[in-house]
Amino acid sequence: MTEETQYEEIGILKEIAELLNEGTDTKTMLSDVLKRLLHVTGFQIGWIFLIDADRKQELTADFALPPALAMNQKERMCHGECWCVNKYNNHTLNKATNIIECKRIEDAIDEGAGDTCGLTHHATVPLRAGNERFGLLNVGSPNKKHFNRNELALLEAIAYQIGTALKRIKLTQREQETALIAERNRLARDLHDSVNQLLFSLSLTARAGVEMTEDVEVKQTFSYMQDLTQEALGEMRSLIWQLKPQGLENGLVSALKSYGEMLGLTTEAKVTGATSMPGKAEEALWRIGQEAIANCKKHSGATDVFISLHASGNEAILTIKDKGCGFHYNEDLFIPSLGLKSMKARTEALNGLFQLRSQLGSGTEIKITIPL
Repeated sequence: MTEETQYEEIGILKEIAELLNEGTDTKTMLSDVLKRLLHVTGFQIGWIFLIDADRKQELTADFALPPALAMNQKERMCHGECWCVNKYNNHTLNKATNIIECKRIEDAIDEGAGDTCGLTHHATVPLRAGNERFGLLNVGSPNKKHFNRNELALLEAIAYQIGTALKRIKLTQREQETALIAERNRLARDLHDSVNQLLFSLSLTARAGVEMTEDVEVKQTFSYMQDLTQEALGEMRSLIWQLKPQGLENGLVSALKSYGEMLGLTTEAKVTGATSMPGKAEEALWRIGQEAIANCKKHSGATDVFISLHASGNEAILTIKDKGCGFHYNEDLFIPSLGLKSMKARTEALNGLFQLRSQLGSGTEIKITIPL
């Protein structure tokens, strides 16, 4: 390797490192890095798969895919198997020393699926940071069937940079989630120790005022104040519960049952299956369940609510239903309330399925399915 080539590669690594250091959103970062990588190395086509611990792959970034791979919204790249992913999942792909014919291209050619632009082979590089693996970087060029040792070494160095950046983003997100939980707990304590106590004192004062006066109008005023204070205390307890889920350590259903009873509802609960849920999934189901139970209290007119949780090794299904007034709902139209939209958004953020069934006079059922 000449000195000029060494300086060129150092420059490439520096450019990639600068992009990676600036990135905070995974998809945007990987897309920008891939484009820059291809530009400075001279390769023309590339794509990145992120692969999770359950071997689920996601086409996270791509550039200049030939029509045979890009057609039908890149369906061929998003589904099915290929040799590089199989090798990765079998732990036989550990270095950028693999020159691989592309199975997806071969299948496209066999099916006459479109122009391949001369792409037949690609270099495949695992994205790693220490022992932690994140996915694959694939690059190629039309009619290029061989990648020399220096090209592979450079790709491996870049892949390691990408893996390190992905780990940094993952750790940052975890820190942010931890900080958010800590802030919720602090706010819940502050509300309980200050506002909640002030409302309780105001309630006692209003009650004393009723007993101390003989004036009817004054009594009515104090009674009204007491009713308002009790209502505010109920809202405050509900808010504190939402900020800090007391009892969640005893299980999700136990916490939701207690929350419903705190709102004055009679709750019936059923749990089937057994598994330990990831914290993010349990947190999402807790928030969704709270919103659903609060809706029962506010809108259904019913005093009973049924809670069901089925947990298996790969999914959790939470069902909350009532026999209240219900409402007209057409799943093909927009969701009618902000609370329901929030539940749907929380579910879909974890690649889950949100189902709502309701009819006038026949109650409402919300069913949440989240993969684990």
